[in-house]
Amino acid sequence: MPTDPARRARLLVPVLAAGSIVALAGCASPGTGGDDEPAIVATTTQVTDFATQLAGEQAEVTGLLQPGQSAHSFDPSAAQLLALGSADALVVNGGGLESWLDDAIAASGFDGVLIDASTGIELAATEEEHTAGEPDHAEGDEHSEDHDHGAGNPHIWTDPALAEHMVANIADGLAEVDGIDDDALRASEADYSAKLQALDAWITENVDTVPVGQRLLVTNHDAFTYFLDAYDVTFVGSVIPSFDDNAEPSAAEIDALVARIQATGVKAVFSEASISPKAAETIAEEAGVAVYSGDDALYGDSLGQPGTDGETYLGSQVHNARLILESWGVEPSALPEALRG
Repeated sequence: MPTDPARRARLLVPVLAAGSIVALAGCASPGTGGDDEPAIVATTTQVTDFATQLAGEQAEVTGLLQPGQSAHSFDPSAAQLLALGSADALVVNGGGLESWLDDAIAASGFDGVLIDASTGIELAATEEEHTAGEPDHAEGDEHSEDHDHGAGNPHIWTDPALAEHMVANIADGLAEVDGIDDDALRASEADYSAKLQALDAWITENVDTVPVGQRLLVTNHDAFTYFLDAYDVTFVGSVIPSFDDNAEPSAAEIDALVARIQATGVKAVFSEASISPKAAETIAEEAGVAVYSGDDALYGDSLGQPGTDGETYLGSQVHNARLILESWGVEPSALPEALRG
C-alpha cells in the first residue's frame, strides 16, 4: 500500500493489541441482516463508513457510535450489545481507542470475526511530546521504543494514507466473512482507495503553498497528530491537553496556551463538532484570534450528522482541510474529479 514511511518518522511507537483485540476467524454467529446477508457491527463513525463503503449492498453494517458521539466515554446499550452478540463481524478502530471494547465483547457473547483497523499502524506519541518547541524522536530510537501503548494517540484516520491502510485491513477482514463476495469487495476497495489517494494529493498540493513556518494549528484536543505529521504542520497546542476529549484544562493550562498562541502567531483556534466550543471560544477571545466553531468546527473524533459536510469520512476530511487552509489565508484549489459528487 502506498504509505511513505518517511512521513511517519516522528514520535512513533508500536501499536500493541489491547486486551482481547485479536482477529477471530472462528465460526460466526448468525447475523441480524435479512435474507442471510452478513451482519457487520462497527464501533466508530469512521470505521462504520469504511465498512459501508467496502461492503456496499453485500452486508448490513451497523455503527455503535452515532454522529457526534465520542468513543472515549461510550457505553453500549443493551440493544447494541444484542446486535453485537449476533453479528458476523465486528470492525474496530483499535489502537486503544475503544477502552470499553473488551467488556462489550464479554457482555454480548460476540464470537464472530473481529477486525482491528489499526493492525500494522504505529501510534504517535501524545501532546506531551508533540507540542511545538519540544524535540522530535525518530522512529526506532530509544525514546520510541520505551513508550507504553497506552500513551499512543489512536486518531489514526486523520491522515488519509493511514485511512487507506485501515481500509485495507477492514477489507482483508471482511473477506473472511461468509456471504461476502471477494471480487466485489476488492473492486470496492480499489475504488475507495483511489479516492483516498486523490484526497491525500489534493491536501498536499494545497498545504505545500504555505511556508512550513506558517503551518500552525490549535485544536480542541490532541486528535490531529497524524494529519500534522503527514503534512508537516506544527501543533501549537490543544484546548484540552489530552487525546481524551473528556479531560478538562486547568486555568494554568489555559493561560499557557494563550501565551503560546500569542508568541507563535497562530491566527485561529479550532473547535470540534463533537465537543463543546465554550473553552475554545474563551481561549480564542483571550488570545485575540479567530475561532472556528459551529458549522465551521472540525470533525475529529466523530463524523457529522446526515446532510452535513462531515457525513462521510471523505467529506469530513475535505471540510477540515478547507477550513485549516482558509485560516492560513489559502483559497483551496478545486477538488479532483474523484472527490466530486
